[in-house]
Amino acid sequence: MLRKMLSLLLIVYCSVSWSEPAAIIDHQSIFHPVVGQKGMVSSQEALATEVGLDILRQGGNAVDSAVAVGFALAVTLPKAGNLGGGGFMLLHLAEEQKTIAIDYREMAPLAASRDMFIASDGNVNTDLARKSFRSAGVPGTVAGLLHALGKYGTMTPAEVIAPAIKLADQGFVLSHELADELKSRRNQLSRSKAGKAIFFKADGSAYKAGERFVQKDLAWSLKQIAKQGSKAFYEGAIAKKIVKDSQRNGGIITKEDMANYVVKEREPVRSNYRNVEVVSMPPPSSGGIHVIQMLNILENYDLAAMGHNSSDYLHVLAESMKYAYADRSEYLGDPDFVDVPLTLLSDKAYGKRLAERINPNQARPSDEIKPGADIPYESHDTTHYSIADSHGNVVSNTYTLNFSYGSGIVVAGAGFLLNNEMDDFSAKPGSPNAFGLLGGSANAIEARKRPLSSMTPTLVFKDGHPYLVVGSPGGSKIINVVLQQILNVVDHGMNIAEASSVPRIHHQWYPDVLNVERGISPDTLKLLEHKGHALEQTRVLGSTQSIMIDNNLLYGASDPRRPGAKTLAH
Repeated sequence: MLRKMLSLLLIVYCSVSWSEPAAIIDHQSIFHPVVGQKGMVSSQEALATEVGLDILRQGGNAVDSAVAVGFALAVTLPKAGNLGGGGFMLLHLAEEQKTIAIDYREMAPLAASRDMFIASDGNVNTDLARKSFRSAGVPGTVAGLLHALGKYGTMTPAEVIAPAIKLADQGFVLSHELADELKSRRNQLSRSKAGKAIFFKADGSAYKAGERFVQKDLAWSLKQIAKQGSKAFYEGAIAKKIVKDSQRNGGIITKEDMANYVVKEREPVRSNYRNVEVVSMPPPSSGGIHVIQMLNILENYDLAAMGHNSSDYLHVLAESMKYAYADRSEYLGDPDFVDVPLTLLSDKAYGKRLAERINPNQARPSDEIKPGADIPYESHDTTHYSIADSHGNVVSNTYTLNFSYGSGIVVAGAGFLLNNEMDDFSAKPGSPNAFGLLGGSANAIEARKRPLSSMTPTLVFKDGHPYLVVGSPGGSKIINVVLQQILNVVDHGMNIAEASSVPRIHHQWYPDVLNVERGISPDTLKLLEHKGHALEQTRVLGSTQSIMIDNNLLYGASDPRRPGAKTLAH
């Protein structure tokens, strides 16, 4: 009886403490996860989290809540939440015991070509690839969210989009973080007249914290979608605005491109690790297959005995990352255009062979690691949210504009930012993209192709039931952030809040540098240098929004690395 009373007190304490405004601002003081039984939402922005939880309270399921959060973030988190981008949703339906991967990644326009960003000197024109109307792929977010809602949700588009419309039409109070961000992004957000008019006052001055931020054009777009569904965005008034603005400014998106956008349902990638099953997003996400590949390497070590963030542990972790990212550069691309050797890359025997190549005392230089070694024959400001409902359904969703605020270009009259995802293709095989990732011909630009992504929405199952719902923003670092969240829980026995807050590392093969967050012991860093690692301290790696389900209780935590996030339960 006493134990039950203490559990109830913990639930009440955590739920109340996370509802207070201070918890939105200062996540550094988190010591316990949020706990609930009926449902939980964990996202990067507090107002959007509240929208999602309210949908659950109304009787909506996890998919209804996920779609509502997606549209709300388009209003309250403009740097990554979006209508003009794309992403991936991984959802599990408890009653059917079925997991579905929904690919709503952007698609290259019909006029796109392999060398469209190559300048006369033979190099990539990065301004054209990242800052122009040509940098935009055909957006998939609206189609993807409404596809999930129509097939797996229980509510109507009007019901789940209503909160986002209200936030855009009536506005919301600007936080210090968002006000400072908009001010610092003046040049980027002024690339279009529409953007300048939305993100700055009529006299050109910046909005201040505490002022109400209203987005009437975005509200108009949301109302069209609420009334007419995807048709409004891909064939109706919104599509016409996108095409007109694109063609007027040197873009290549046409009405045919918009009308022909398609959402893909794909088979998730999955593998057993220790006592759990890891299920993740397949290509054109590179995240899922490489999380599995690295787990296949690491299961050959007793990571728990090594100790969390010891030099031996971080060494084998970094070496496994090099091999995975090397293979990413060669084999990963849109599976509708290239044959991706998923079976071979996820083969446990291949993982064991790679583990045998790791010298426990010496880092292998990246120049000595080639894609397919021993294979038998393959924005930073993305945003992620995780949702669980009382029926056992869960959703892990990651979507993006690529760069923070995408290309910085707002569609005239429509109120939303365009992505610059065309830069995620290999504009010139062998040349790094904005995140330093190398790519080959498998990810070359082709019409109607989807660019390779690092987004890694992931579910972990224990005894056949959802155990961990996880994902993160972070550009090229996403894959390694998700990997470490899984290892922290499964190998090191951490609770969800602890797993979200401990220091992380990142290596992506090239450049041959090991990124380390602050908080790792100086002695450990010296030992890593002695093993041959070139270290570079980085401020933050990712921002996980995670839910753990254990003994019919939901435990959730928002990463303390970025302000503004919130996890709520009921």
